[in-house]
Amino acid sequence: MKNFSLSLYAFHLRHTLTELPGEVVTDANLLWENLVKVGEGSLTFVGLKDLRSKLICYQNSKYEPKREIGRIPERLIDAQDLDLGSLPTTEGFKINANLQPFLLNDTYAFDLTLVPEPSNISIDIPQLQHFKPSSLLPSHIQASLGQTLSIYGEVDPTEDCGTLAKKLAIALVAGTNLNPVRTQKGELFGSLLFEYQALDPNEPDNPAKQCHILIVINNSQAPTARLAAEAYDWLLNLLCSYHKILYIYQLARQRYRDARTIYSNLENKIQEFNSLISENQTQLSSLKSLMGEIPKKSFDYTRSLQDLQTHHTSITTNIINYKICLDQIKTIGNGNRPKFWQDFFNKECKKWREQIQTDINYLTPGQELFGQLVDTIRGIVETEQSERDRSLENTIQVLGIGFGGGAIASGIIVQHIDKINQPLTVISPNNPPHPFYASLLLSVFATLFFIGIGWLITQRQYHPRDKK
Repeated sequence: MKNFSLSLYAFHLRHTLTELPGEVVTDANLLWENLVKVGEGSLTFVGLKDLRSKLICYQNSKYEPKREIGRIPERLIDAQDLDLGSLPTTEGFKINANLQPFLLNDTYAFDLTLVPEPSNISIDIPQLQHFKPSSLLPSHIQASLGQTLSIYGEVDPTEDCGTLAKKLAIALVAGTNLNPVRTQKGELFGSLLFEYQALDPNEPDNPAKQCHILIVINNSQAPTARLAAEAYDWLLNLLCSYHKILYIYQLARQRYRDARTIYSNLENKIQEFNSLISENQTQLSSLKSLMGEIPKKSFDYTRSLQDLQTHHTSITTNIINYKICLDQIKTIGNGNRPKFWQDFFNKECKKWREQIQTDINYLTPGQELFGQLVDTIRGIVETEQSERDRSLENTIQVLGIGFGGGAIASGIIVQHIDKINQPLTVISPNNPPHPFYASLLLSVFATLFFIGIGWLITQRQYHPRDKK
């Protein structure tokens, strides 16, 4: 392949809606730090090792994202691009590196392009390893939104481009557990375009572990390079929107699973609630415990539903951006663009957006159910607590009246005990009963009598007769 180039496009989330203006996610600078590690390890370009000193979001090698505030250009350097220098190879040619770092709204992105010098040298499959493609894979870059490895080269018309593309894709991920699978084939600006997806078998749904591969082979001397340069910004933003759509959809599926788990827990709580209220005597403590658990679950459920709604808005926005970029690429290509890119918009984008909306519609009634359950339990708890408080109040009133009346009667009786001069003897058949025992018995009867009076008063107080 002549006029060969290997490019890595990586996209990493800088901030979300939950961050305050000027704040970023915890690992926002991970993309730049990992690039520096690549420069210190395998691709030892001087400019890559010294990257921090070139980016405006760093000051004295310290990450300072606030330095980006108010900057209008999307580039994170003060030039169009950054020449990283060159590295020699054992086969007599050099490898030049060029970097373009970007801030695309809420996303960090970069284009790292490696080309041989001289450019017209032929690069075969074995020589591809001089470009150290393994250091450009997701395990090293860790871009949260995903990445695309792109190869461009020119070949003779007789070349078997399909076989060559497959060999290139395999060579890019050689020595890893990634298995590239060709998903689509089309044309881009007159050249053949082959798309591969290399998924991590352990985490196939994790965008940060996937490697999206595009191989562009020019076998017809088409002006592909010139048109691609003209459409550069649109191609970059198309890839950014593509990866964000995949990322958002996976987040939405995870939030839906979270909400379903919470909803399943709610069903169990409803069964527990039904068991409690069906008992002869409602367990007030159990109801209070249940009422303490459900608001937390309800909040988590609401957060999941809110996140789904946010994801629906985000994926809709990125689908619109994807379509704008695709239309511009089509215009530059004189009405031509890769058909599978258009199919992605027409099919996958539509299906995924509708799926998120369906999930929202399915989960929304559960939010109301949570509220109704909490209100029902609270009503029962308040009623039970009120009944118990009233019962205690009645008991206190009855005992107060009883003991108060008994005390008055006892006081009257005691006033006459001192007038009796008989000594107090033990109760036995041989001794006549002492008057004290009679007074004690009268006091007990008086207390019971007044307790009865108190009970009647409380019953009339809380159960008055209906007026005719």
